[in-house]
Formats: sequence, structure tokens, C-alpha cells
Amino acid sequence: MEGQTGTLFIVGACACVLLLGAMRRRAEWLLNFILRAVVGTLAIFFINVAMQKAGMVSLIGLNPVTVLTSGLLGFPGLAMLYGIHFYKTM
Repeated sequence: MEGQTGTLFIVGACACVLLLGAMRRRAEWLLNFILRAVVGTLAIFFINVAMQKAGMVSLIGLNPVTVLTSGLLGFPGLAMLYGIHFYKTM
């Protein structure tokens, strides 16, 4: 009986460590996504303002698709959004 109790204790401790590690990773991923989405949204806004002041009419809209793209892909996602937009307008 003592061998089973010790084994269950070790298995339970390992499960707790794995669960804490998974929760930390998930929280880190979520925080990273939110931070990239906010910074990407601000970047789109300020790039649009700068383009308007320079006399350019083409703008990227702020919508859920652009926020998700900047949140998932970061700076390369922003470059992709503007690249696709300029490709379509030319």
C-alpha cells in the first residue's frame, strides 16, 4: 500500500508541475498576443495618419481582421497588410 501511495504522490506532483507549466505558457502566449495586437493597432493608426499628412489616400482599415493579423504575426503581419494593399492599388 505504501508503494502505491508514493507512486500516486509522485504522479500527482508531476501532473501539478505540468499543469502549472501549461498555464504559464498559455498566459504568456495570451499576454504576448494582446501586446502585439495593441502595438499593431497603434502602428496602423499612426501609419495611416502619417500617410494622410503626406497626401496618400490609401489606408488600412482598423477592423478585427487587421488586429488579429498584427496580433498573430506582429511586424511582418503589418508589412504584409500594407504590401497587399499597395499591390492591389497598383
